[in-house]
Amino acid sequence: MSRTIPYDVIVIGAGIIGISTALKLQSKGKQVLVIDRKGVAAETSSGNAGAFAFADVIPLATPGIMKKAPKWLLDPLGPLSIHPAYAFKILPWMLHFWRASWKDRYVNALTAQSNLMELSKAALERQIQEVNGEALIRREGQLQLYEGETEFKAAQPGWDVRKKYGVKFEFLESPEAIASIQPGIDARFTHAGFTPEWKNVVHPAQWTQHLANEFKKLGGNRHYRNHFN
Repeated sequence: MSRTIPYDVIVIGAGIIGISTALKLQSKGKQVLVIDRKGVAAETSSGNAGAFAFADVIPLATPGIMKKAPKWLLDPLGPLSIHPAYAFKILPWMLHFWRASWKDRYVNALTAQSNLMELSKAALERQIQEVNGEALIRREGQLQLYEGETEFKAAQPGWDVRKKYGVKFEFLESPEAIASIQPGIDARFTHAGFTPEWKNVVHPAQWTQHLANEFKKLGGNRHYRNHFN
């Protein structure tokens, strides 16, 4: 005996991705159910930085990145810390990552990521308007800080790439200039790159809950721990 499910789409996971997906599907006229084992933003989405990093157009798989990998692997607090028992399991992924860092693929990835950031930036602005969410958005930009001129100059190739792909920024080349944007930063940071279009939410869990409330108000259903909310 067949059982009819009164939903066009079931979204598994009530984090920021799941709720945003459900809202978009709902706007297209779909009947949507969101399922989560704990609730809205109850896991990763409650503890992330809540940043919309549209200025970060450079992919992680850059030429020469694999030269840094051994050092990262030995650092338990590094960006690529892996338990020895997991090393063989991750090897196929590492090989694909290494291939993606080759120059021929890097350029394509950079172009794709830049285009994706532009698409996402426009989609965010539409979402903010649609859910009346401006009060939960911080449009204060972002500072990338450097300790001294040598460190600052070493980062110039990355800023040149951002400029080529249309990212807006300005350089601050003294502690006083930095303090004009963000007072209280330690004077050892002498240089900075400021990206004014960087945005944050006031709190990632609060933003996700706001979207979930909008989803429910428009007729969406959520299912947590065997009860409907």
